[in-house]
Amino acid sequence: MMRAFQVLSTNTQPSLQNVEKPVPQGNQVLLKVEACGVNFADLLMCKGTYQDTPTPPFTLGLEVCGTVEALGPEAKGLSIGTRVAVYAGQGGMADYAVYPAPLCRPVPASMTSEEAAGFMIAYGTSHLALKRRARLQAGETLLVLGAAGGVGLTAVEIGKLMGARVIAVARGAEKLEIARQAGADVLIDASADLTQELRNLGGVDVVYDAVGGDAFKQVLKACNREARYLVIGFASGDVPQIPANHLLVKNIDVIGFYWGGYLKFAPDALFDSLAELMDWHAKGQLKPHISHVIPLGRAEEALELLRSRRSTGKVVVKP
Repeated sequence: MMRAFQVLSTNTQPSLQNVEKPVPQGNQVLLKVEACGVNFADLLMCKGTYQDTPTPPFTLGLEVCGTVEALGPEAKGLSIGTRVAVYAGQGGMADYAVYPAPLCRPVPASMTSEEAAGFMIAYGTSHLALKRRARLQAGETLLVLGAAGGVGLTAVEIGKLMGARVIAVARGAEKLEIARQAGADVLIDASADLTQELRNLGGVDVVYDAVGGDAFKQVLKACNREARYLVIGFASGDVPQIPANHLLVKNIDVIGFYWGGYLKFAPDALFDSLAELMDWHAKGQLKPHISHVIPLGRAEEALELLRSRRSTGKVVVKP
């Protein structure tokens, strides 16, 4: 038997359960979980509102780092004892988990298990969104909303590495200081008049928005001509409606982005992106920020940190 933090019903709170330890089948591998990254999507899954919510009961935890303990009869390319990171959408908040071997990526020695557990989604989202979808160029101005959050902080870091001038928006001096340490050139408190502040700075060329809500409406008015507006998520809980006439007049692109979807239609793009990111980390160019490491037995506290917006960077659950 093992422990697993599970959603038994979308009408009840997730809870720690004792369940049978899984056995790898086919091309699966069994991982002894070392750490699991916590994401905003976990909160949505608890309510059944995430686009890829599994049918209950299921174990929370979209991304995980662990050590291969056993191989299914058809598993190839991995050896017992190899430390890997994997994104599979569920199963990570447990003592053990099984995943398809092709999804498991070996973790470089330069990366701790806690860093690896919170690396794939946050860094993968920002890298693929900024490079492939928004085509961010050196010298452009990048605005990051929610700049101290799990994905926002990585967008600041990656945008700076790509040569952009980075404007970070977050709430409060403490969160803005974390964004500054990640490379932000300009800091704006989220309570400010974003439209006027950004116009005073010359407008923005690329927007990275994981917040939505009123901030979307304010920032859209400060976009330069041919700006690209990345829709990453809606942490505010408000999905904004887009005034199409603004897009027309300024030739603005609004670009939807869902990182996990690439596993289904362009997995090579996702894995190539992760390979580049792993290389950047090995060279010391990326420095993941983890604000909290929470024991598995207190996994609900990890969710509450995201729910109350008291965390910065990543929150990690550790068996």
